[in-house]
Amino acid sequence: MTYQLHSPWNELLRPPWKGRQPKPRFSGLTMVIDKGMDLVTTEHWLSLTADYVDFIKLGFGTAPLYPAEQLAKKISLVKSYGVDVYPGGTLLEVAVLQGKAEEFLSLVKELGFTYVEVSSGTIDLSPSQRRQIIIRAHTLGLGVLTEVGKKDTDAPFDPKAAARQIEQDLDTGAYRVIVEARESGRGIGIYDNSGHIKNDVLEAVLENVLHPENIIWEAPQVSQQKELLTKLGHSVNLGNIQPGDVLALEATRLGMRSDTLKLTIEEVTLGVETEGAVVP
Repeated sequence: MTYQLHSPWNELLRPPWKGRQPKPRFSGLTMVIDKGMDLVTTEHWLSLTADYVDFIKLGFGTAPLYPAEQLAKKISLVKSYGVDVYPGGTLLEVAVLQGKAEEFLSLVKELGFTYVEVSSGTIDLSPSQRRQIIIRAHTLGLGVLTEVGKKDTDAPFDPKAAARQIEQDLDTGAYRVIVEARESGRGIGIYDNSGHIKNDVLEAVLENVLHPENIIWEAPQVSQQKELLTKLGHSVNLGNIQPGDVLALEATRLGMRSDTLKLTIEEVTLGVETEGAVVP
């Protein structure tokens, strides 16, 4: 299926950056972090952005803070727009600490969430625990996203160890693996304390995974989103996107923002027709 702009623009223009896939898609995924939008705001926002959002994460431990009726309505609303929804991974970590992982997974399924996130950003999970949780979630009919990396800025990020964990999680059945960056995108994972990408770390992860397209890179800052798109192309999966940044991100993916439009101009000037450019 070919990606098209909405009417009447689709009769006049086409995306300059060629190859973006419409939903349902398997690459170029966008995961949004929701830290507490009310139902009215959520519905208005989804009516505008649902075509460009693949996952909504109810951040960290916010899901239990919703009144039961409000949470049920929100989950149902998100799903009605064709978007997957899941509670933040920190909530699973709380359940593990309290010896309630099995019950947690059952409740997540019962509440209508479509995915669960398996992470160890704050706690330590043994390889056996991690594997068992992934397998059990699948048995219950939940999709699984996992996450690598710690939330503590003092914890070193070993790209080779992260790559090994990514491969193990995918082999166990994870749909995609998220690389941690928190909401700040500073001093965590592939980012330095100023929020800039550490190219050597990024490259080390990419060199040690078989299928980098199965990674979701958390990129809460707009500058990080633009840099990853420039480096890895519009089909890179990005996460922890703020709700208000979704349209800007999609425009960047399509080459309708200066940072990526100029890439298509450069390729056309060089006479190169690739998956990244539209040649007139």
